Amino acid sequence: MDDKIVKKEMSFFDHIDELRKHLMKSMIAVIVLAIIAFIYMDFIFHEILMAPSRPDFFTFRILCQYFDFCVGNMNFTLMSRTMTGQFSMHIMTAIIAGLIAAFPFIVYQIWAFIAPALHEKERRNVKGVVFGVSILFFIGILFGYYIIAPLAINFLANYQLDPSIENNFDVSSYISTLSMMALGGGIIFQLPVVVYFLSLMGIMTPMVMRHYRRHAILVMAVIAAIVTPSPDMLSQMLMLIPMLLLYEGSIFVSAIVYKRKLKEAEEN
Repeated sequence: MDDKIVKKEMSFFDHIDELRKHLMKSMIAVIVLAIIAFIYMDFIFHEILMAPSRPDFFTFRILCQYFDFCVGNMNFTLMSRTMTGQFSMHIMTAIIAGLIAAFPFIVYQIWAFIAPALHEKERRNVKGVVFGVSILFFIGILFGYYIIAPLAINFLANYQLDPSIENNFDVSSYISTLSMMALGGGIIFQLPVVVYFLSLMGIMTPMVMRHYRRHAILVMAVIAAIVTPSPDMLSQMLMLIPMLLLYEGSIFVSAIVYKRKLKEAEEN
């Protein structure tokens, strides 16, 4: 009896040790990439982070050329209000960049820890999950960076309650807003992956998603209105259309899983 308890305890601690190894590998990857980002912060800050605040940003040029939605100089200045503000922002930005760049490796480490506990059939069902999650995450990051962030920054930067009030933003507020928009896009684009796993567990079916399509569209329209503070229809449509495509894609993914489960049930 005692031997069985010892074996169970050893097995538990072996799992903890294995988890620690994967976490350490992920942490090392983040630190290495964060150091690289720290070194090249001049380029990252000027060419990437500050770009959505300039009228010549790619998104604004496309909107002006094809949709007659032209943006002038944004009515705000950035300030660092504490002595250590810029240095702290340098470190924090490097860490965020390291996390984003290391995301596929982190997902792989999570998968490498979970995979041995799965049956062969379960591993086949989730084959390619690292690639799918990573691709959707980076597409979402680009969507947040090129669509959500510049439109939100343009609206908030030019919003004034009274002409006597100047928009002097803290640099940390600007970076946190931009990061939230970009990372929010990365999270939103995980919808097909979430639906895939829910469908595997039998919680979600394509019939349910089709039945509640109208309700989902209403919810997405509200989210688009909240996330995109600009009141113009173009900005909200640019946010809403990709979300609708994600939902329809999720229905397609759920239908594939549902048909596969029906086929397996018939074979058994």
